[in-house]
Amino acid sequence: MEMINIKINGMPFSVEKNTTILDACRQFGIKIPTLCFLRDINEIGACRMCVVEVKGARSLVAACVYPIDREGTEIFTNTPKVQEARRTTLELILSNHDKKCLSCPRSNNCELQQLCKEYGVDESKFEGANPVQPIDTSTAHLIRNNNKCILCRRCVAACKEQHVGVIGPNHRGFDSTIGCAFDQELGAVACVSCGQCTVVCPTGALIVKNETDKVFEAIADPEKVVIVQTAPAVRAAIGEEFGMPIGTNAEGKMVASLKRLGFDKVFDTNFGADLTILEEGTEFLDRVKNGGVLPMITSCSPGWIKFCEHYYPDLLPNLSTCKSPQQMTGAIIKSYYAEKEGIDPKNIVSVSVMPCTAKKFEHKRDNEGHDGIADVDIVITTRELADMIKVAGLDFVNLPDEEYDPALGIFTGAAVIFGATGGVMEAALRTVADKLTGEDLKQIDYTEVRGTDAIKYATYDVAGMQVKVAVTSGLSNAAKLLDDIRAGKADYQFVEIMCCPGGCVNGGGQPVVPASVRNFIDIKKERAKVLYAEDAGLPMRKSHESPIVKKLYEEYLGEPGSHKAHELLHTTYVERKKY
Repeated sequence: MEMINIKINGMPFSVEKNTTILDACRQFGIKIPTLCFLRDINEIGACRMCVVEVKGARSLVAACVYPIDREGTEIFTNTPKVQEARRTTLELILSNHDKKCLSCPRSNNCELQQLCKEYGVDESKFEGANPVQPIDTSTAHLIRNNNKCILCRRCVAACKEQHVGVIGPNHRGFDSTIGCAFDQELGAVACVSCGQCTVVCPTGALIVKNETDKVFEAIADPEKVVIVQTAPAVRAAIGEEFGMPIGTNAEGKMVASLKRLGFDKVFDTNFGADLTILEEGTEFLDRVKNGGVLPMITSCSPGWIKFCEHYYPDLLPNLSTCKSPQQMTGAIIKSYYAEKEGIDPKNIVSVSVMPCTAKKFEHKRDNEGHDGIADVDIVITTRELADMIKVAGLDFVNLPDEEYDPALGIFTGAAVIFGATGGVMEAALRTVADKLTGEDLKQIDYTEVRGTDAIKYATYDVAGMQVKVAVTSGLSNAAKLLDDIRAGKADYQFVEIMCCPGGCVNGGGQPVVPASVRNFIDIKKERAKVLYAEDAGLPMRKSHESPIVKKLYEEYLGEPGSHKAHELLHTTYVERKKY
């Protein structure tokens, strides 16, 4: 490691050679604003917000991409020239920006708005042509409003990083826009609904379709029984919406909020996760013993499922036929639970709170219901739930912790870790190992499949059987793994794929974290810690230990993989067009 001596704003420092100015300044507590920069995926120096002066340079340089490679480099980050350049950049951006900030869903969490406030811009300095762009509402999960787009290309980079790449810059010069090829609507192309574009957008150009009004209407209807379920990853992030630190478990306050919002019952999707493991584990063992299609690939992530349908349809037979935990929970609510409670399923409104925007697409798929009744009626994201809590005037941070309703609210540690990459695999291994050995194994932490490495491989000797597994998250990593499987290079029996990098904790419906934080803190790692900590502290850590799941099979389903279980808990897939 070669160190060189430099000066920043007249102060002497020592940094590793070729460190960018942006990173060097952060090391020493100096903030440099950015708009386009996303570490590793969008380092293009395009927005010019991060410009600084370097002694001897002919012009201002972009700090995010300028390497410090010369001994004695002198950098100035806050001169009048730098400030004026940044202010002018912002004023030019505003010249054709839709400035209806008060009604924008990103107001008070908009990076452009925050920078304009800091630099005291004149929003009307550059008046001129301001063409109105059409708003794209063609997908189930998001709204694209190019009138608020600042051409930072973060969404383009995120989509490309997901191996999808269905959006990019169209036209040239003043007419430039971000969109699909030939200006098609997003709903007409092979978008997988992952929503990663929405969490990196610095403005309100990309927002999740808000369905909270439907939920409020259902709660207000005295004829409806409104039941809500929450995914495991939501508890690990919702606190951020109320100023709590990244990595805070806000489960108890979230449950308290849901009860105060007026839901008739508050259940945990973890119930469905435990149920998924019983069905998926049984399916896996059946495939292994009876020559079924291997490797079997998990089916909990709807963005991944849609990706497979679009881009790898030849591997659809490898997918587990199990519905996701969201859909399984919804199916049981409207069948077993409804019968037990004497409720007409048609009067139940099943709401789910998810970290995932693709869930808005999933619950409307074919074969995601039974007897003409949808498993889930409304899906809202973590951000939408936070909006509801704020509108209702609930003091989230100071609410007492409360517990889920017991009917479908008891769960195991195996279910909790579903929200992190590797969690589904680890949960399945805990049950499969017990089933194969016929023992209650005590060593149940399969740490080899944890973490955010691109692709994780492991081989476990279980009852004399070599179980070879692979785990990945993020669709670019998934594509590499699938290419190996397709080419016959990957000798695995069981594969877990999560659409979003890091798993559900980093889903497209989670709280938006500004790039100034996202670029320097691994938010998916911090959120995942919440889930593993909860798992470690629970008395039951294997899905087949769940008393609710045991009772369900005894009273209603019979056994995992039964005919009734297949009717309610399994689904089908369809090849979709790639272009």
